[in-house]
Amino acid sequence: MTIMNEAPSVTVTGGPYRLPIVASAIELTVRSGWSSVTMSKLAEIVGVSRQTVYNELGSKSQLAEAMISHELARFLSVVQDAFERHPDDLIEAIHDAVRGVLELADDNLLLRAIVSATHGADTELLPLLTVRAGSLLSEATIMLRGRVRAYDPPLDPAQLDVAIDVVVRTVLSHIMQPSDTPARTADALAWMASRVLGAKTSRSLRHPTLD
Repeated sequence: MTIMNEAPSVTVTGGPYRLPIVASAIELTVRSGWSSVTMSKLAEIVGVSRQTVYNELGSKSQLAEAMISHELARFLSVVQDAFERHPDDLIEAIHDAVRGVLELADDNLLLRAIVSATHGADTELLPLLTVRAGSLLSEATIMLRGRVRAYDPPLDPAQLDVAIDVVVRTVLSHIMQPSDTPARTADALAWMASRVLGAKTSRSLRHPTLD
């Protein structure tokens, strides 16, 4: 299983070696833990000088930030793609966005490594994840707000903000601690969203627990 398996592409700023270095750091973190990641080892893996690694990423903490940002950007890309596929059906777009994000998280080896670190000693990445979680929440909320408004749901701005906040926080919760399959969770959240947003949909909606 690879880190980039069937994932959407993510634009990476920086020099030509930045993405290979970040990808190698992710693989090494998953395989051996964050404490095993050194600039020298990354230079050897990628086939560049250690100075090149520093030039591309800076410090090790900046490398960790780049790794986490790269993975979180993939989640946001999945959401964007779901809404692009369903320009006329808000609930279908939400369903596909939720399912896509949860399926990507289920196969996200870096996120698994970060979560599993809570049960061991290798916890250096966790504070950075906590910091980025706030940014992810903000970025996802802003993106979703703009996307949902385009469907003209029958809610005033304050009500819409509450509904979007609930959906985003619920999805993030399921990423960190899933309680069901991505498909069933997406069905449940689409069912909830259809009632909260009052949106029409071609999707056959029935709460999974009632089946």
